[in-house]
Amino acid sequence: MTGSLLADTAPVWDDGRWTPLPTLHGDVSADAVVIGLGGSGLTLIEELLRRDERVIGIDAHDVAAGAAGRNGGFLLAGAYDFYHDAVRRYGRERARAIYAATLEEIPRIAEAAPGTVRPVGSKRIAANAAEIRDCREQLAMMQADGLPAEWYEGTDGVGLFIPTDGAFDPLTRCRMLAARARRDGATLFAKTRVDAIEGTRVLTPHGVIHAGRVFVAVDGKLETVLPELVGRVRTARLQMLACAPTAEVRIPCPVYYRGGYEYWQQLPDGRIALGGLRDHGGMEEWSLEPKPTATVQSALEAFLRSHIKVSAPVTHRWAACAAYTETGLPILEQVREHVWALGGYSGTGNVIGALCARAAVSAALDGDSAPAQRLFGQSWSAKVTHGGWLAQ
Repeated sequence: MTGSLLADTAPVWDDGRWTPLPTLHGDVSADAVVIGLGGSGLTLIEELLRRDERVIGIDAHDVAAGAAGRNGGFLLAGAYDFYHDAVRRYGRERARAIYAATLEEIPRIAEAAPGTVRPVGSKRIAANAAEIRDCREQLAMMQADGLPAEWYEGTDGVGLFIPTDGAFDPLTRCRMLAARARRDGATLFAKTRVDAIEGTRVLTPHGVIHAGRVFVAVDGKLETVLPELVGRVRTARLQMLACAPTAEVRIPCPVYYRGGYEYWQQLPDGRIALGGLRDHGGMEEWSLEPKPTATVQSALEAFLRSHIKVSAPVTHRWAACAAYTETGLPILEQVREHVWALGGYSGTGNVIGALCARAAVSAALDGDSAPAQRLFGQSWSAKVTHGGWLAQ
């Protein structure tokens, strides 16, 4: 494997049957415009349509073309941190509230996209003795707070089994949401890049969108759409590969390993989808370029062979950009008058992104910021921060 950049294939979730959305040409208007057609943006559109809002949604590429459709397909309760770490970091009340909200959200995701979710649970497998001790701490804290978790020991290692988690097809889910949104009256455009947001006017290369409210529901590269978030979010490249169907192993549920630095699942047809090892790429993985690299892909393939014990040929290699925050909590706030930002999910946006979308609509349309405040401590007052840890 040579070269710094490899050919990027479609993610393993892509069945090739999607018809791309049209591109915006000309000026249009709506009650609300949603920038970003990933999971959070499409959930936003769904919530806005329920309020009889006229909605336009746009994406620089297409539906779920970023991390929303190119991730590992995990549906995990909680936020970025393991539960006991979240308790230490955010306090018990907030950690429990986030976990409880995500437990409620997972069935809603399954109901909204029938056939895409497999409620099979997940495993956290420890990589060493220190992590085994950490798993025991997590288990004790979860059991103390009445959260479902079990100790696990098997041929694949030692750790935890979380029965309420699951696996899903993230790309098909988003495409189903987009198709339904269009049927319900939303107007969606692909290959429509945002050049600037001036007030509530969204300028694109071939037209202007006039709206009453603007929701920027972008995760990776959020700081390029809203420059005032530079220093508060930072974009990283996450890489994955998949192999041909194999019966060499049977992996019944998604697996987190080495604290989440490696993660994998086996699809119903036997293919393995494996991601992670970002630390092997070093600082180069803090990147706006969603292209696979030889360094990380070589490490992923070696892990597939040596650790998972699979020799099936690799058929897919892909990457995506995701934004991280210093706190591990997402950006969820009004950044300018009538402009809201959602993103910075720190690699865990499948469930948290949907929660943020619902909270954003409550705040913007109802003036009810309680969900955002309770879960993520956001005040919904516009604020601009420069510098900080992410600018280091």
